[in-house]
Amino acid sequence: MGIYGQDWASYQSSAPDATGLSFVFVKITEGLGYVSPKWPAQRGHAKAHGLVWGGYHYPHMANDPRSEADFFLSQVAWQPGDMVVLDWEGYDDANAGVPRSVQAAYKEAWLRYVKERLPHNPVGMYCNVDYWRNVDSTGNAGDFLWIATAGLPAGSPGIAADWLFHQYSDAGVDRDYCHLGSTAELRDWTLSFQPRTPIPQEDDMPQWLAGQVTPGTQPTVVLVPAGTAWNSAPRRRLHLGMDQIAAKAPTAAVRVAIHNGNAWRSITTVEVTAAAGTVDVPLTPGDVKVSLCTDASGIAYAIETW
Repeated sequence: MGIYGQDWASYQSSAPDATGLSFVFVKITEGLGYVSPKWPAQRGHAKAHGLVWGGYHYPHMANDPRSEADFFLSQVAWQPGDMVVLDWEGYDDANAGVPRSVQAAYKEAWLRYVKERLPHNPVGMYCNVDYWRNVDSTGNAGDFLWIATAGLPAGSPGIAADWLFHQYSDAGVDRDYCHLGSTAELRDWTLSFQPRTPIPQEDDMPQWLAGQVTPGTQPTVVLVPAGTAWNSAPRRRLHLGMDQIAAKAPTAAVRVAIHNGNAWRSITTVEVTAAAGTVDVPLTPGDVKVSLCTDASGIAYAIETW
């Protein structure tokens, strides 16, 4: 069980081999001035191969964490499901002289601020075991911990804390493991941070027309506006019915034209019966109104439903 990925920086190609991978993390920025020239191509390559994608920032922790976060976030048009990562380590010249207490405070401030900026994306942290045990003071990794212990078996990082990703090798390219069972499960997890569209309830169905109609008249049903729960509800449709049909046969033909805000479309004729009562006409989120025209008198109604 488990899936495999890698993390790429500018010393990898713009299109590394994605065979057998489910996810990839790509370096975007470092400090307040460096942007990897390869990250756009690497992201496009990863997504073209169906990989779950994340971008990371390497800090210079003497700087203001918000300024560095803003620099990092401004490089990317973040999409639902993108993972956002702080690469929290500091053995280089830019960080070696920064007190570890300052490094710990930087991590807390960066994670908190980035989550405020991107509340609907998973925001997590990469670090090695040394930083996790000896620099961290809170056990806070944001939404997920990506832990590095190169040389240990994949999935056995040697820590007790919850983790989602394990960097288990840095031979040639950094190699990673995720304990979730499939690419689809990881993708579902990343998308679970998105706000959910509320599903309207049956007893809240809006009824938009109810009354006497006669042949040749053409009443218009104005639908709920775009952006509402009803407008984007799954299997959205218009529920049409007629009672007291004034004809020898208990049926009526109803000509239906749907307007999408630009033009009338999908002109069709459906048959409603007093016995069966109703017929459904499918709607799409862009539909804003429906025009009806019957060949018989009766009491007509239209209910927008899902």
